[in-house]
Amino acid sequence: MSYLGVGVSPGNVPVYHGSNLKVVDKRVRLAELVLRCVICGLAIVGAVLIGTDSQVREIFSIRKKAKFTDMKALVFLVIANGLAAAYSLVQVVRCTVSMIRGSVLFNKPLAWAIFSGDQLMAYLSLGAVAAAAQSAVYAKIGQSELQWMRICNMYGKFCNQVGEGIASSLIVSISMIILSGISAFSLFRLYGENKSKCNGR
Repeated sequence: MSYLGVGVSPGNVPVYHGSNLKVVDKRVRLAELVLRCVICGLAIVGAVLIGTDSQVREIFSIRKKAKFTDMKALVFLVIANGLAAAYSLVQVVRCTVSMIRGSVLFNKPLAWAIFSGDQLMAYLSLGAVAAAAQSAVYAKIGQSELQWMRICNMYGKFCNQVGEGIASSLIVSISMIILSGISAFSLFRLYGENKSKCNGR
């Protein structure tokens, strides 16, 4: 069954035919390419902001240096950003080559690999941001019950730069979630197209 060039498979997955398929696919690929470039850039920015952050304060004639390795959640976030940047760079190359060659559809194994990779990176980046944000809250407001001090009162510059890095990483996480939806659309559209062909026969 089709309406305005759009077929509907038994699984209610839209299936685009003819020239409409190519137009939709190009727009999806372009959106995917832009998102992956944004993720790659912001993941690098977040990793650099946090990884290079440090501040030295003198407390009672003792010099204390705050650095990101003092908080395991920040180390995890830097690693997650590095992985997200590397993964996105590989996918940017793939998307660019695919658009240059003019290929329209994925094959199923590749679509599954991309879908699984995007899901993994989305969960990884989101978990890293959540852990870092929780640690940042404790550093900002402290925890009187556990006698944890407000670290940001002493290391303001350090905390501000960490906050910028977490904000950048949050955008990366949101973008990865959107990309997971795009890769899911690209994957299940293949199955919808196959069902449509079978029904047509």
